[in-house]
Parts: sequence; C-alpha cells; structure tokens
Amino acid sequence: MTAAPAAFGRREFQLVLLRRMNDFQPARVDRALRELGASRADMREANKHWQARVRSPGARGALARYRSVLGPPRAAARRRIGDLECDVLQWELPLWPDLRFEVLGVPGSGAAWNAWLVRAPGAEPPALRTVEDLTPWSCTVDEAARAFAPARPREGSAPTRSQLAFAAPDRDGVRHEIVAEFTWGLLQRLPQGPAAP
Repeated sequence: MTAAPAAFGRREFQLVLLRRMNDFQPARVDRALRELGASRADMREANKHWQARVRSPGARGALARYRSVLGPPRAAARRRIGDLECDVLQWELPLWPDLRFEVLGVPGSGAAWNAWLVRAPGAEPPALRTVEDLTPWSCTVDEAARAFAPARPREGSAPTRSQLAFAAPDRDGVRHEIVAEFTWGLLQRLPQGPAAP
C-alpha cells in the first residue's frame, strides 16, 4: 500500500484538480504535471488522499478542509447571490496564475456549496465571440455564460463537472447549438468544437 504524502498542500491540491481534468484533456494535464514536477502516479495518490479526507467520518467542514490545504485565502468577502448570502474565499494556484480557486460557503456553518476556478481580479478575460474562441482551458463557466447569453446551466456527470448550453456563431457567422463541458469551472471541451491546440 502506498503511503499518503507527508505533506498535502497547494501542489497536491492542484494535482487533485488535474485528476478530474485528465478525463477530458490528458495532453494538457501531462504538460501541467511536468510543470509541477509530478507524475501520473503522484496525481492518482494526491486524489486518493483528498478523497479520503473528504469521506473521513470525522472530516472537517469543507471550508476548514480547503483552508488546511491551501492556507489563508488571498481574498475573503461576503457576497449576495440572488436571495443567498455567502462567504467567498479565493486562493491563488501557480498552474493558473490568471485564475483563482473560489469557494462559496454558507456563513457560520463551515459548509461550501460551490468550488471552482474563476478569473482573478484585474486579469484580462478572454475575448469570446465565436465557437473557435472556445478552446480548452481558455475560459471559466461564468465567462462563457456572459459572452453567449442566454446560457442554460446543466448538471455534469460528477460533482466537480458542469455543462453550459448556448448558441454561438462560428467565424463564418453560422450559429451552432453548443453544450460546453467544464471541470472545476474551467472549460474542458465542446463535444463538436475545436480541438485542443
């Protein structure tokens, strides 16, 4: 049996995010693993360790779990989304310098109801005008929703996955009905869209 990593921090958490993205973008994940100096075995072990933390009978609340792994958040605020007030915590991750890992928590409970990647404050958002602009890892789910409104969110095949249905033109002006797939809030693929560069 492989021992759990001696330390589980920001690097290992990025491996957890990559493990889910690997189902859609293995070549991009391979490049990210090289950047982190990690192997696929390291990625699997980090994911196994994270899942054990999440499923442990005495597991802490989600917000405490993220804090214990990622440290103090880069930014923390209270935000109203519709009728819901939530705590918003954001962390930097070296693999995605223009993004932040954002957790939306229920005030006073320690529970989280959403965790995903969002554009960092001050970072230039992508120009999303056509289907061809929707390349893997190019945008977040809320950026795509704003660019191609009205968009309809759909449930994904796993808790960290989601889909967004919308119409978008191609570079010739022909409109297409799209169902884009996201993992941790980051675009992974369009079922019939452009291939990864």
